Amino acid sequence: MKIALIAVGLISLAFLTIQFYAMKAQNDIESYPYKVEKKYDKFEVRSYEASLFTSVQLPTKVYGEASSRGFSILAGYIFGGNETNEKIAMTSPVAMSLEDSMTVMFMVPKKFNKETLPQPNDSQIDFREEPAKTVAAITFGGWSDDQKIEAHKAKLIAALEAEGIAYTNRFYFLGYNPPYEVVNRRNEVIVELENWSADKKP
Repeated sequence: MKIALIAVGLISLAFLTIQFYAMKAQNDIESYPYKVEKKYDKFEVRSYEASLFTSVQLPTKVYGEASSRGFSILAGYIFGGNETNEKIAMTSPVAMSLEDSMTVMFMVPKKFNKETLPQPNDSQIDFREEPAKTVAAITFGGWSDDQKIEAHKAKLIAALEAEGIAYTNRFYFLGYNPPYEVVNRRNEVIVELENWSADKKP
């Protein structure tokens, strides 16, 4: 019994240590910059800065397949799979377009631009310049799957329509946590808005 209790204690300590360092690492990661324009009960409106992304388009609309394969391809690039073997810092969140052929994207750290980024060894990887945009965002916790993403997409659509806010068909999923991080998980579905104007602001 004593050995079992010691084992449980060590496992618990290891788990807590991993969670602590995971949360600390999240705080140190460069993130996709935005400003909150207005908060509603179920969502908020944000303005995002223009940013550069590495991206890979995959012939699937299944979240698990796109997430796993896309992350692997892009992680290979930033961990040195490029013409100069240069390691590029991870950023947050990982973005995925919600369409029949999903595009997985990592934001490029601000110290780089399209000309200074090393070319990827994998020809599937593209550099994608996302313009400044205004979006609506709904947030949820836990681990994501297709059902949760679709459910929150539907909730976001219903909330926007209830407020009379026009939106596009450009929806994205944003994931902020590595798989081993258990607490404070953050996921979002966002959609680009049409003609968001000053009179919509508080």
